[in-house]
Amino acid sequence: MLIRGAYALRIFLLPTVTNETGKVNRMARPDKTTAVAELAEDFRTANATVLTEYRGLSVTSMKELRRALGSTTKYSVVKNTLTKIAAKDAGVEIADDLLTGPSAVAFIKGDPIDAAKSLRDFAKENPFLVIKGGFYEGKPVTPAEIMQLANLESREVLLAKLAGAMKGSLAKAARIFDALRIKLEAEQGTPAVAEAPVVETPAEAVVETPTDVAEAPVAEATEVTTEATPETEEKE
Repeated sequence: MLIRGAYALRIFLLPTVTNETGKVNRMARPDKTTAVAELAEDFRTANATVLTEYRGLSVTSMKELRRALGSTTKYSVVKNTLTKIAAKDAGVEIADDLLTGPSAVAFIKGDPIDAAKSLRDFAKENPFLVIKGGFYEGKPVTPAEIMQLANLESREVLLAKLAGAMKGSLAKAARIFDALRIKLEAEQGTPAVAEAPVVETPAEAVVETPTDVAEAPVAEATEVTTEATPETEEKE
């Protein structure tokens, strides 16, 4: 009787948590505090959060889902009461209907669109996975809104399309700039050819030089003629 009483008291004092197989595990109070703190940190750091019910999924299926979600999404089986407390500590108010039945939470720290696609595709092949709702950019979202998010193009696809558009625009801009450069060079080259034969400065040089040359011989010739005149008279 004493043993049974002690066991019952132990069960009553220790909180419980459901594992992946649906079995109930007992959690000590220090473990409970640690679990709440870890969950609260996951809520704070996640870009988006999706709450699911996994009743009927096997351990193998859970592993496949985690693999499909990738390393940037943490998919954790949680206890509803602890999740409620942790979410409140992180400033997130979760409706009670999102925390019913065996719950697992996808804490998405990568691209929410990629994670939503993975959840959608997995749920199509595994109807036991039920998407109950979640939070995106700090706001609550319904399962329908999560499906709409899954139908959007991912960030990588959008970036690839943007890069392609920018590449085409840059190539077009380069062709336009090149055409403008050729046009400007042609316009600048035409007046340069027309201005080259300007004769204002050369004309002055041509006028001055013949004048000096013409005056010098005339003066010398006059002097020679004047000096030679007496000699000619003496000889006569």
